[in-house]
Amino acid sequence: MAYYTVGTIVNTHGIKGEVRVIATTDFPESRFAVGSTLYAFQKDQATPVTLTVASVRQHKNFYLLSFEGKPSINDVEIFKQSTLKVTDNELESNDLRPGEYYYHQIVGLDAVTVDGENLGKIKEILSPGANDVWVVARPGKSDLLLPKIDQVIKRVDLDQGEVIVELMEGLD
Repeated sequence: MAYYTVGTIVNTHGIKGEVRVIATTDFPESRFAVGSTLYAFQKDQATPVTLTVASVRQHKNFYLLSFEGKPSINDVEIFKQSTLKVTDNELESNDLRPGEYYYHQIVGLDAVTVDGENLGKIKEILSPGANDVWVVARPGKSDLLLPKIDQVIKRVDLDQGEVIVELMEGLD
């Protein structure tokens, strides 16, 4: 079974068992919905802890979650710095509109220029602000950072395993 990251528990909140979560999913409303199952991966633990969302609310840039059977701060303290994940069975392609992709679909694709030059493989996706940045590992060179904007990312071809890009001046 494959797991996909949807957030990170960064701290507790109050004394009633709530945790602060930074979302790393485009679908926090469905991933953190009451009744949703999440898997908490703790550092130095081989198997995840299964958690069911009991309540959710947004507070500033965080989601505040509580879990069934965990009514106090003492119950959730151990989950600080845990990564929250969902299984591949819980990913739904109907969540995506045309032209949208899950991160795991993009990571590992070849970045190829419109002229056919292979730049390297996309190794990770950063989400620093207004748009994502796709990081391309280039053999013998430093990583290339591609902003996820229409002027740069021309086409994603999952069947061919490549992303067609146009390098704007200053990117390389």
